Amino acid sequence: MEAKSFRKVVEKEVALDYLLYLPPEYDHDEQKNWPLVLFLHGAGERGSDLEVLKKHGPPRLIAEGKQLPFIMVAPQCPVDSWWNLHVESLDLLLDELEAQYRVDKRRIYLTGLSMGGYGSWHLAAHNPTRFAAVVPICGGGLRFFGFPERVRVLKDVPIWVFHGAKDEVVPLKESEILVEELRTVGGNVRFTVYPEADHDSWTETYANPELYEWLLAQRLP
Repeated sequence: MEAKSFRKVVEKEVALDYLLYLPPEYDHDEQKNWPLVLFLHGAGERGSDLEVLKKHGPPRLIAEGKQLPFIMVAPQCPVDSWWNLHVESLDLLLDELEAQYRVDKRRIYLTGLSMGGYGSWHLAAHNPTRFAAVVPICGGGLRFFGFPERVRVLKDVPIWVFHGAKDEVVPLKESEILVEELRTVGGNVRFTVYPEADHDSWTETYANPELYEWLLAQRLP
């Protein structure tokens, strides 16, 4: 038998629908660049109806009338898919937003809950120099994609992890493993465990003003 190789360049189209929020003051100062938060939803909000994204997290707060001091983008994962399969699309979405809006590229933040918590770990590891801070909530890292060891590339990224101690959907251990891996390499990681919380550890987290104060204090060199 003869050894051969095959190579071909192909074009690939990527697409994501998303919700976008601009602060009320965005149009008042055309010289100001704004921090941006990328929010990744959980498995229950997959599909083609953007309205369901308003059930949880920052989209819910905005729908309830809260004003936030940053640009917020909430893409929707296609039905029956997972965020770790869309890291390239998410990266390209951020490129597009940076080109269209006045984004402070030193202050781009990533957060997500449940499936979006997994997605946050995976996207951050895919592009560890892009995000000024990462906030994964009740997530984890898939071993098939090299976790927990892969998380070591994030040792210099400020990360604040949240999880409920009584979570039976995504066990607390999923976050603990990644936090411990980061700590072994001197990572910049905070870990908050809610002793009485089950899977919904995000409502309390996103309602906490300290989270946003901490996020907005982080910036790339």
